[in-house]
Amino acid sequence: MLRPSQLSQLVLLLLIACSVPSTTAKTQRPGFLFTRTTGRCTPHYWGSRREAWPRMVPQTSTVSKVFGSRAYERYRSDLTLLEATVRNDEENVYPRLLKQASAALLNSYARKGFPYSAWEVKTLVIQALVSEKAAALQAQRFSVANEACH
Repeated sequence: MLRPSQLSQLVLLLLIACSVPSTTAKTQRPGFLFTRTTGRCTPHYWGSRREAWPRMVPQTSTVSKVFGSRAYERYRSDLTLLEATVRNDEENVYPRLLKQASAALLNSYARKGFPYSAWEVKTLVIQALVSEKAAALQAQRFSVANEACH
């Protein structure tokens, strides 16, 4: 049986041993549980302006000029691609489509091997604007391509 002094030493040793790994983990990976990682092809990445945009699509390009008259009818005429990539109203299907399509268009110019070409992105956006169901499906497809891109 342990004496009270031995028991207190054992508890103290146990407390020290338990606190060391958590300190080491915090030192190695600060904010690990709370950090949001973003790939190099996501709308969030392009909206953060960490990388120069392709010359074919300047940040000030309007959605209506890039995606055509159908987009002009659906979105503000002065909405830029940069604004589209940083939008937060993703519960609505059409803004979600625009956000993912904008990133997909940038990826088509900037990333070799991206599964969509620029003209495909533009065509698919125009086709998806016919209904909420089509827009949701295409937004999801663009999102998958954007997340899988390197």
